[in-house]
Amino acid sequence: MKKVALIEDDADLYSLLEYNLQKEGYAVVGTQTGKNALELLRREQPDLIILDIMLPEVDGLQICRSVRTDPKLAHVPIIFLTARGSEVDRILGLELGGNDYVVKPFFVRELIARIKVHFRGQAQAPALLKAGDVEVDRLRREVRVAGRPVNLTATEFRLLEFLMSRPGVVFSREQLLDAVWGHDRAVTDRTVDVHILRLRQKIEPDPANPTIIRSLRGFGYCFAQSPEA
Repeated sequence: MKKVALIEDDADLYSLLEYNLQKEGYAVVGTQTGKNALELLRREQPDLIILDIMLPEVDGLQICRSVRTDPKLAHVPIIFLTARGSEVDRILGLELGGNDYVVKPFFVRELIARIKVHFRGQAQAPALLKAGDVEVDRLRREVRVAGRPVNLTATEFRLLEFLMSRPGVVFSREQLLDAVWGHDRAVTDRTVDVHILRLRQKIEPDPANPTIIRSLRGFGYCFAQSPEA
């Protein structure tokens, strides 16, 4: 059963959408304030987020920014649901990471149809990741660079797989520690730097001038190459 997170401060609209989403067979979790929305999303790990923009305490745009920088939520589709319908608002919402933008008032059936489209587009994670000369076989747990097998430790593999499956997204050291090492850990931020260095030595053409795993000073790391279709 797909789980939809509904973040909407209008109580009547919240109840209407909750009823219709459950009627369609979706599990619904949500809140009517922005204050604890991010905590709810991290706890519930929904498959899709319906997000109002004008929320009390923390607005939807700020929540969207936080979602897109959270390693465990960054991939989740976001449908903005808002009364702010100007072209500038639409562009801003999409540029911040929204996948869709629905302006109030709207037809509930149209929103349901849009949700179904997003779920149809959520194909199963590919078994093979490929970008440039780098190939990661998730099933066999194998890595090749320019056709040459590369031996990685289990942690190096998880780190490469995580970054490569989210190209262009910059993750802080703390986010990478949570995603790859987990919350229950006894390692430091320096651990990430050491593993990135070892990965670069194994997959970069010139480890001293990395082009695959890039670092952004003061921010963190990202996988810089786009995956092949």
